[in-house]
Amino acid sequence: QVQLVESGGGLVQAGDSLRLSCTVSARTFSNYAMAWFRQAPGKEREFVAALTSLDSTYYPVSMEGRFSISRDNAKNTVYLRMNSLKPEDTAVYYCAAGRTVVPSGREESYDYWGQGTQVTVSS
Repeated sequence: QVQLVESGGGLVQAGDSLRLSCTVSARTFSNYAMAWFRQAPGKEREFVAALTSLDSTYYPVSMEGRFSISRDNAKNTVYLRMNSLKPEDTAVYYCAAGRTVVPSGREESYDYWGQGTQVTVSS
């Protein structure tokens, strides 16, 4: 069973930076594609960033430049670095793992999900 645990969320001010972490309990973590999604109150979950096992990244246009995804295979951890945070970035952030070989922003591409970590950005 693959388990994902996110951490690093919290309350920050607009303009601040934050780094989220997601630790994965999988012996073959390096073989998984990883992604971050988020869900704001009253809204559907949306794609934030993806990273394949070959380190190909993919971001929606709205996230490019401010968000950066990376991984440390030795620590079974994927990170999401968020800069210049805005109040509209307030959401629960989820990490996900899957076997997709191409960078994907589709939820169906990922088989395992974490419980989420809350990020709140005050103005």
